[in-house]
Amino acid sequence: MNGPLQGKRILVTRPAGQAAGLASLIAARGGEAACFPLIDIAPPASWQAVDDLAARLEAFSLAIFISPNAVSFGLGRLLARRAWPAGLAAGAVGPGTAALLAEAGIREVIVPQGRYDSEALLALDPLQAERVAGRAVLILRGDGGRELLADTLRARGAAVECVACYRRMAPRDGAFVASLLRGGALDAVTLSSSEGLRNFMQLLDTGSREKLLALPVFVPHQRIAEEAARLGLRRVVLTGPADGGLVAGMCTFRWSDHE
Repeated sequence: MNGPLQGKRILVTRPAGQAAGLASLIAARGGEAACFPLIDIAPPASWQAVDDLAARLEAFSLAIFISPNAVSFGLGRLLARRAWPAGLAAGAVGPGTAALLAEAGIREVIVPQGRYDSEALLALDPLQAERVAGRAVLILRGDGGRELLADTLRARGAAVECVACYRRMAPRDGAFVASLLRGGALDAVTLSSSEGLRNFMQLLDTGSREKLLALPVFVPHQRIAEEAARLGLRRVVLTGPADGGLVAGMCTFRWSDHE
C-alpha cells in the first residue's frame, strides 16, 4: 500500500493489548509495524483489594481510571461482582480509557481534550478544590507510577484511595528487538511511556543501544521527550498526543533529510 510511510518499518512498543490500533494506522499509511511491548501487563498478585471495593463503591463520589488496563482489569473484575453505582462519576486520563468505559456502559466520563495526562485531568473543573473537597475519590491504576494525581487531589481536600488492579513488568528478553536494531531492520521507533523507554535501554547491549540512539524516535508527550534526551537519544520527535498524534508526526517527518 502506498502512503507517506511507504517502505518504513516502525517499532511499536505499546503493551500487547494496546498496540493493534497504532500498528493499523501505520499500515494504513503504507508502513510496516514491528511490535515489541516494553511493558508487560499482568493481573495483581492478589485481587483482594479490588474485590473489597465491590461492597463499598457507593462510598466514592468519583472513580478515576488511569489507563485502559485499569478498565480491563479493575472494572472488569468489579462488574463481574456487581453493577456500577448510578451516582458514581467516572474519570479517565485519555480517550482510549474513556472509550473502554463507554463500552462497559459508563458513558459519561470526565476526560481531558487535546492533552492526555494527569496534569490535563487535574485542570478540569470537576477536579477543582471546590468540587472535590470532602469527597471520596477512588483511583484505579497499576502498581507504582506517579503520585501527582493522588497527591494533588488530597491537597485539594479529597479523601483519596488508590487501588492497584494490574502490574507493570519489564520484558525479560530483548533478543528480538536487539536483532532488529543490529541488523538495521528498523527505520524509527515509537515510545509511549518513560517507564517503557527505561526498560528498553536496560534490555539492549551496547551495539544495539547505539543503533537505537541514531534512529528517529517519536514520542507523544514532553515528559517522554525529556527522558529520551536525558538517556542520550539524539533524534527525538515530539508529536501530538495518542496514536493519532504519533502517526501524524511520522507522516509529516522529513525522512529524506535523515537518510
